[in-house]
Amino acid sequence: MTAMIEAKGVHKLFGELHVLKGIDFTVERGEVAVLLGPSGSGKSTLIRCINELEQISAGRMYVDGELMGLREKNGRLHRLSDKEIAHQRSRVGMVFQRFNLFPHMTALANVMEAPRQVLRMSKGEAERDAREQLERVGLADRADHYPSQLSGGQQQRVAIARALAMKPELMLFDEPTSALDPELVGEVLTVMQDLAASGMTMVVVTHEVGFAREVADQVVFMDDGVIVESGPPAAVIDNPQNPRTKDFFAKVL
Repeated sequence: MTAMIEAKGVHKLFGELHVLKGIDFTVERGEVAVLLGPSGSGKSTLIRCINELEQISAGRMYVDGELMGLREKNGRLHRLSDKEIAHQRSRVGMVFQRFNLFPHMTALANVMEAPRQVLRMSKGEAERDAREQLERVGLADRADHYPSQLSGGQQQRVAIARALAMKPELMLFDEPTSALDPELVGEVLTVMQDLAASGMTMVVVTHEVGFAREVADQVVFMDDGVIVESGPPAAVIDNPQNPRTKDFFAKVL
């Protein structure tokens, strides 16, 4: 069976800055992979490369066996059109650190917007589905509230519902709790745990080591643009082999 994500020799440069230095990384279908490591290690850049929010500089990125952003023809790689890339990206849900909700729309309207515009769903179908997704994240009673009337944790749960409304095969989370007050972190992590338990393939960039230990199938420790160590949480977090990994967890645990 094809892996959900396969990165092969992925490099990313921003001008002179070499952010990813030959990443090889595989996530199987239904697996939860958590990326840990110090700030600036390349974690967020890696997941932005998975769904083409960043264009890789070298190597190949596959999602569900499909080469992302590129087409191979006669042994040469050609960049896909913006429309083709948008189509590829529509299969991947992404939740950011900042919630990016439309402030002038209710929670319900925020969740309905992309299915109506991108999937061309009827208003009735989009509304039914949006209410289901809001219920899934525990916000059925907040459907008619505007973002300004919601806590940060509730806004982030609306953002998760909005991503789920597009029926993604894969969910990416880029530090989804780092902008939240500490007492609101748990409600977002609970939704993510439920999502993982439902079999959703997920890649999560986070500093929440407890979440990684509890939910991850695979923990990937990154530093300075490379994967230093990866494996099950019990191996990487509780019994790291690399001195850099040992040093990191000695400081954060």
